[in-house]
Amino acid sequence: MGIIKSTVRVGEKPPKEVIKRLKAAARQPINYTAEAPRATPEVLKEFAQLAVERNRQKKKQTITIRITPDVLESYKTMGSGYTGIMSDVLQYAINNPSVLAAATK
Repeated sequence: MGIIKSTVRVGEKPPKEVIKRLKAAARQPINYTAEAPRATPEVLKEFAQLAVERNRQKKKQTITIRITPDVLESYKTMGSGYTGIMSDVLQYAINNPSVLAAATK
């Protein structure tokens, strides 16, 4: 079976033909090869540990922060998801000592 690519835009349903091809592909048996062998219990355990760590890093904590109204309005103009942008800016600052040094002068 070859690779079949299909583009679906956000908010649109995939065409019925695409869904039909996906369902047919899901019914095909898995062919293990030397390049793609069956996963051993040890490998599966390692993947599970990696998934737990990834999910731990994705979790975000709710906090209360005091900022000036003009800063908040600037972020709100960025639209939905502005709190994620604020988180990214804080993450960038904490990982760049020169930014922190300039901000704490």
